[in-house]
Amino acid sequence: MRLTSLSQGKGFYFPPCQILNICGLRVLFDCPLDLSGLSIFSPIGFDEEEYKVSSCNELRESECLDRKRQKVEKPLDASNLIHSEPYYKTVNDLHLWNASFIDVVVISSYMGMLGLPFLTRQKGFSAKIYATEATARLGKLMMEDLVAMHAEFRQLYGPGESGCTQWMKWEELDMLSSVIKDIVIGKDGTELGSWMPLYSAADVMDCMQKVQALKYAEEACYNGTLLIMALSSGLEIGTCNWTICGPKGTVSYLSSSCFVSSTSMDFDYHGFQGSDMIIYSDFTTWKSGNDVDDYSSYSAPSTSKLSDFSEDDWKVRAESLLKLDEGEEEVEKLSFLCTCCIDSIKSGGSVVIPIGRLGIILQLLEQIADSLEASNIKAPIFVISYVADELLAYTNIIPEWLCKQRQERMYSGQSLFGHVDLLKNKRLRLFPTLHSLELLKSWEEPCVVFCPHWSMRLGPAVHLLRRWCGDPNSLLIMEDGEDTELAFLPFKPMTIKVLQCSFLSGIKQYIPTFNTSISLKYFPEKETLCIPKVKTASELNIAADLTMQILSKNLKHKETSIARLKGSLLLEHGKQHLIFQKNQEASSQTKSLLHWGKLDPKDLLVSLQKMGINGYVEQENSDTESESLTIMHISEPRKALIEMKGTNTVISTDDEDMTALICEAISSNLDCI
Repeated sequence: MRLTSLSQGKGFYFPPCQILNICGLRVLFDCPLDLSGLSIFSPIGFDEEEYKVSSCNELRESECLDRKRQKVEKPLDASNLIHSEPYYKTVNDLHLWNASFIDVVVISSYMGMLGLPFLTRQKGFSAKIYATEATARLGKLMMEDLVAMHAEFRQLYGPGESGCTQWMKWEELDMLSSVIKDIVIGKDGTELGSWMPLYSAADVMDCMQKVQALKYAEEACYNGTLLIMALSSGLEIGTCNWTICGPKGTVSYLSSSCFVSSTSMDFDYHGFQGSDMIIYSDFTTWKSGNDVDDYSSYSAPSTSKLSDFSEDDWKVRAESLLKLDEGEEEVEKLSFLCTCCIDSIKSGGSVVIPIGRLGIILQLLEQIADSLEASNIKAPIFVISYVADELLAYTNIIPEWLCKQRQERMYSGQSLFGHVDLLKNKRLRLFPTLHSLELLKSWEEPCVVFCPHWSMRLGPAVHLLRRWCGDPNSLLIMEDGEDTELAFLPFKPMTIKVLQCSFLSGIKQYIPTFNTSISLKYFPEKETLCIPKVKTASELNIAADLTMQILSKNLKHKETSIARLKGSLLLEHGKQHLIFQKNQEASSQTKSLLHWGKLDPKDLLVSLQKMGINGYVEQENSDTESESLTIMHISEPRKALIEMKGTNTVISTDDEDMTALICEAISSNLDCI
């Protein structure tokens, strides 16, 4: 097996991407987009009169040098941003792979799905794509929302140039600030080819038709060779880990996971039992728990047999991890955010929340509404998104993807999430766009607005932030990890309060190892790791009809028995089967013996003499450099010649009876069946 890490990822919004070669098949884990790269573009509504874009070839050489020198000396401001239709940054190096060589794609989360249309529209792509039903549905909505926001950008800003855009030309790249240039081409200058114009709605539809949706723990068989199964990761609704079972062993892929969740189904550890190897892509554990530098993930081919751990061992380990206070920390964090929202509303300011995590949005909707009611504040709550209506409607019909607490609400006759009651009571209002006529009629301030996009370059968040960026009473809630200096450039000067927070996006705690040695192999980004075979031999299931025909024979000089069977070899659900073949009994009667081993001339001569055949070894010389030749003459009762090589023995005689006797002697000196 070979593992290639294409990207270590950047948390929830840009998950890792790897390719695993197993049983001669290439499996791609996730196909995300690095949407943080959108921060280098100027958003809708930027006043271009403040900064005129002039290409270097329109200026004299001396003026170009002056501008480049000023770029270095001048502080970063909005004029440094790229004034063009945004391009989207795919996984670096993925575009260098021939799409027709990829056999299977597995998607762990809806954020790991956003780059998939770039892959499926490539010529020759024919891979099978697997994702959970919830991930497929949510991923489709996320992609449709992204396409709609981009179309709005084109409508208001104007389409970009056809062919190679002006900003991607090398003379223009040289004029970019160092911060933006590093994002565009990478520090090693190899990432320019990762930028692509966004796919279309038709590309999204075509992509989704290629996806096979699975339930948790549902087995899917690819080409009879790989048995693929999704297990809940606990991170978000529908997110999963994967197990892939093949003839040479079972591989598990552990994506970003959480042991306990307030919305989605909890982490499922049962599927990892029996795994021969675990590919661990959730690097947050090791960044917080170890001192090893310059790696983000590791793989653990288990030569010490993870499959040997008992059920009790797994339960003890799992229970200790499930008792971690991850969930309590998250609840306290959300409560603090609600308090900050209420404080801003009381002071007359509004709140904008451009967070893209569905589970967090659903919880904040409930808690902010409860806090407003408890404070006797009647500020409206808006959700503005092209897919808001369909998205929130879908979240209330998926109990099988949710945690036990949410499922119990359904059994007691309550809605799965609080937004259903909020919509009925008109305390929550959904609108597709910010310029919707219905929204303009019902608009009130102060208010709380949930909207895309967290990059601050697309969608309603851009317009709302421009409206409130100068209001010190208003509040912007955003996630950690973003380059705020770059993100806020178009909106400066800003007096709005900004609250950055981090949410669970992986296993933070160090996972204790088992009381046995486990082989660990670290894999760096952009390199291929050769993984030793997890099993030295394949298992073969033999049909009961064939087992009745087994007649074993002990090998000479070895404590091994061997039997000869004839049947049809079938590869099904990752396992090899030998099944009974029709008309097999008649054909088995005519089968000839199979011989193997090295023939010793002295032993053969003794066997012949016992049968009354006399002869002698005339010579022994080298027929070739690598193979010796021994010639034996038979004088009586009939003449014959035996030529013995390392790979074959030739008998020359004109008497059939003599041939039969010599063959019998040779057979007695070799293993045969």
